[in-house]
Amino acid sequence: MTKDELAKSIEYTLLKPTATAPMITKLCEEARQYHFACVAVNLCWVPLCATLLKGSGVSVCTGIGFPLGATATAIKVEEAKLAIAQGASEVDVVINIGKAKEGDWKAVQEELMAVAAVAKPLATMKVILETCYLTDAEKIEVCKAALACGADYVKTSTGFGTAGATIEDVKLMRSTVGTKMKVKASGGIKTLDDAFALLDAGAARLGTSNGVSIMEEFVRRTKN
Repeated sequence: MTKDELAKSIEYTLLKPTATAPMITKLCEEARQYHFACVAVNLCWVPLCATLLKGSGVSVCTGIGFPLGATATAIKVEEAKLAIAQGASEVDVVINIGKAKEGDWKAVQEELMAVAAVAKPLATMKVILETCYLTDAEKIEVCKAALACGADYVKTSTGFGTAGATIEDVKLMRSTVGTKMKVKASGGIKTLDDAFALLDAGAARLGTSNGVSIMEEFVRRTKN
C-alpha cells in the first residue's frame, strides 16, 4: 500500500463535545496536508469545514442521529437535509439500536429508506451498526437493511459505544454485503498496525482521530 492509498482510506475525525473552532480548523488543515478522504465532524461544524476544505478534494462527513441513533426518524431526515445543504457530501446514519435489539427489522429498514430518500441522490451514505451492542445475527440483518436502502457503506461503530471496530466484525460485514457495498471500520483505531489489520480484513475506510500519527508511523517505517 502506498502513502496516498493509506491516506485516502482515512476519515479524520474530531467528534468530541469539547471541540472548538480552532480545533476544527486544525483538523481541516491537517486533512488538507495529508490528503485524507474526508473529515468527520459533528453537524454544527459542517459549514466551517465546507468553507475550509473547498477545492481541496477532502470531503466533509457528519453523523446523523449521532451517536445514540435514538432520535425520531423525522429528525434524522431533517439532519441529513441540513447537513447536505450546508456542505456535507457524506452522512453516517446511526441505526435505531433499540429497534434492532427488538428484532423490528421493518422499522430499521423503513428509517434507513427515509434517510436514503433525501441523502442518496446527493451524498455518500454510511449506516452505523454500533456492533458492540449487536449479536452476529443482528449485524447481518442490519447489513441487509442497509443493502435494501441503497447505502454505500456499512460502518462498525460511532466510537462512543462500549467497544470499537474488530477484525471479526469487519470480516462478517464484508462477507454479508459482498461487492455491493463497502465497509468502514471506526472506533479504537490508534496505530498503523490497527489500520493495516482492518484494511486487510476488508475495510475500505477507517474512521480515526489518529490519522496524522498513523501517517507519520507509515513514513517512519517506509524510510527504514
